[in-house]
This record gives sequence, C-alpha cells and structure tokens, in this order.
Amino acid sequence: MDSVRAKKPHAVCIPFPTQGHVIPMMHLAKLLHSKGFHITFVNTEFNHSRLIRSKGPDHVKGLPDFQFETIPDGMPPSDLDATQDTRALCESTRKNCLVPFKELVIRLNSVQTDEAWPPVSCIVSDGMMGFGSKAAEELGIPEVQFWTASACGFMGYLYFTELINRGILPFKDESFQDDGTLDTPINWIPGMKNIRLKDLPSFIRVTDTKDIFFDFLGSEAQNCLNSTAIIFHTFDEFEYEVLEAISAKFPGKIYTLGPLPLLNRHIPDSKLKSLSLSLWKEDSKCLQWLDQREPNSVVYVNYGSMTVMTEQHLKEFAWGLANSKHSFLWIVRPDLVMGDSAILPEEFFEETKDRGLIANWCPQDQVLAHPAVGTFLSHCGWNSMLESVCSGVPVICWPFFAEQQTNCRYACTSWGIGMEVNNDVKRVEVETIVKEMMGGGEGKSDEAKGSRMEEESRGSC
Repeated sequence: MDSVRAKKPHAVCIPFPTQGHVIPMMHLAKLLHSKGFHITFVNTEFNHSRLIRSKGPDHVKGLPDFQFETIPDGMPPSDLDATQDTRALCESTRKNCLVPFKELVIRLNSVQTDEAWPPVSCIVSDGMMGFGSKAAEELGIPEVQFWTASACGFMGYLYFTELINRGILPFKDESFQDDGTLDTPINWIPGMKNIRLKDLPSFIRVTDTKDIFFDFLGSEAQNCLNSTAIIFHTFDEFEYEVLEAISAKFPGKIYTLGPLPLLNRHIPDSKLKSLSLSLWKEDSKCLQWLDQREPNSVVYVNYGSMTVMTEQHLKEFAWGLANSKHSFLWIVRPDLVMGDSAILPEEFFEETKDRGLIANWCPQDQVLAHPAVGTFLSHCGWNSMLESVCSGVPVICWPFFAEQQTNCRYACTSWGIGMEVNNDVKRVEVETIVKEMMGGGEGKSDEAKGSRMEEESRGSC
C-alpha cells in the first residue's frame, strides 16, 4: 500500500436513505474531502439505482479518493422512481442494516492491493442510522453522529419520553386532533420558548407509543447521546438557545457545522463540487425561465421530496397562486397527490400560462439564490429552511410532518422569516399570504430579516 495514501484519514459516510438526509451528508462529505479525507459514501441499493436513472452511471463512478458503495435496505425489491414508504424504511433500516454495513466496513479494511485505499479511520453516520455507531463500536473505529435536521427538532425528539412520564402521551383517542389539546403550551423543555404541543415533531400525535415513527425517532435521538460526538447541521446564531441547552445537558460532545450550502461554496472548483445526489431528475430549464423574470417577482413553491396532499389541497394551492396574480415556479412531483397523479385543471393553466412554470424537480439551491425569487412556499424541511436563509428568501410555511412543525413555529416567531398557511389550506388564504409576502408590509419586513440572517450566516462561516 502506498505509504502516503495509507496515512490519509478515511471517513465512511452513511445517510438515512431519503433525499433530505442524503443531501446534507453529501455536503459534509465534500467538506471532509476538501480537507484531505478519503471518502466512502454509502447509499442503499435502491437509492443508488435511482441516482443512476436520474444522473446516469458515470455520475456515481466517483473519484480516485471519493467512492460510492451500497448496502441493501432490507425492503422488498422495487423499481419505482419514488420515495419509499418512510414508516417501513425506519423499521427496516433499524432491523436489517447493521450486518451488511459492518461487512462493508470490514471489506474496505481488508483490501491489500497497491490500489487500496487507506483503512477506515472514522464512521460518520446519520443520527437516524444508529447502527452506524453500533458497527463502529464493534469494530473499534472512531465514530460521530451527524444530525441532519434542526437542533430544535432534535430537542423535541429528545423529550418524547418525558411526554409519557408527564401523562400527556399517549392520547386516549383521536379527539385530541380537534378539541384544542394540541394548543396546550409546553414551557418545560430547556431552550424552547413559546412552544405548544402542535409545534413539537408531529410524531407525538399518537394513541399508541409503540407507533414506529414515535418509537424510532425518540430512540434514535437518545442513541445519538451515546456517541462520542454529535454534529448538528446548523449555526450557533440561528439556534443559540436550544443549542446552549443541549450543550449544557451533554457537555463536550456537541458541535455545529453550517449552513452547509454556504460552506460548500468555498470548496475549490472540481468535478466533486458540482456533484449532486438528487434522487429526482432536475429540470435546469427552470433557471432559464427565471432569467426572464424581474427581481423578487417569483413565488417558488416546493413541498420537498416526501410531502403528499389531497387533490383538493392541490387545487386550493393552485387557485391561490393563480388569484395572487404573481409569477410562480411550482415543483409538482408525480407522487405529490395521495394515491393518484398530480393533475391540475385546464382552466388553471389557461389562467397562468404567461406567468407560471410547473416542473417535476429543480436544483433548489440555485433557484433560491436566483434574484427573481421573492418568496418560498415550503414544507419547512430543514434543508429548505437553511437554503432559504442562505439566500435571504422569506418563507410561506405549510409543514407536513416530523420536525417541520417545529421549524415552522421557529420561522414564524423566533426567527421572524415566515408566515404559516393553515393545515386545511384554502385558496383565499394562499392568495392573501402570497400578496403579503411579495408586496405587503409584513412580507417586506420578513425579507429584510432574511437578508440579515444571510449576513449572519456568512459571518459564521
């Protein structure tokens, strides 16, 4: 083995196998690579196949010191080009991934040819992939957990058990959804102010605490604390109160690194810098369309890679956008509507033909950085929140699940960069909020705040 190569550190990075986790892990892997690390990036076989369909086989061939490997996710075989059932995925990764991942790491350390890479020196596993830390422990390899969501969301998950201890959970029946129970203030979680039950991660909304989402996220957050170190994808100025509370509870193991979209702009130009792991095929024509628009004139709409809605909600959003009279770029995935394809009425297309563009997917970071974009209608996923902050774009919030409700609450109160659309969305409300954000007093205020957040985030880099 080449002695110089053998001395280089070698990090194995394994994200939870959904788009919102793969992207930040890839950002982190690029940063480590730029600092001299050899990288093995581990996708599931299912996602690796989706990448090849989306980008072509050459896209995942890697570099001499950045390679891709795969492990099975334990799910039934499928050729669908769509997000897997997340509930089943949580259960399967927890039960089925330790053995194949451990075998992969052993294989990486056993190659003895002249072309061999250096032995694995550390494992960086997603905070929702606790088996990565387990494998590292069993193999005697240093490890670190990478929590790809918000710190405020993490704190919410961390206190799932306390909700049980206080007799709040499980709910007795489904009446909690409509009887005002979710408006109950929660003032006892350190570092979290002005929080109600409805603002905690949505997985608390259960009548059975054995629910896979509730059990999985609560236990994985607790498992992170057994790690040597936890990296949060955030920055101190943004979530300082909750970060201080987490650090006080677990001194010496909490680190922040972000916002990764900004940090990655400082990586030297190379094939790797432009490498994208989008599981959906991106339509670059969106950027050309935006080039023809005036500054701050376009509403960008994207609900992320997992949100689904009813056909009626799709129509309410559509007519709200149409009636606002503002230009819009709307990302409508084929699987956006529950149990059906996303089909919009012909009258909507006729009404908006000169000011609207609909696409299946796009390079979101580039779209949000485009001067034509004036506001972002979002599901409040953490990648989307940070990308909007990095670009100084205010957010219209329609959270779907998980910690998106927590992010929404913070965006609309603590951070002052957002306005929320009611869960049971109506076109009149969409129209009103779009107009306000694009031209009204509160929208202008939020945009200015967003610009200041961008300056702060740049300073933190």
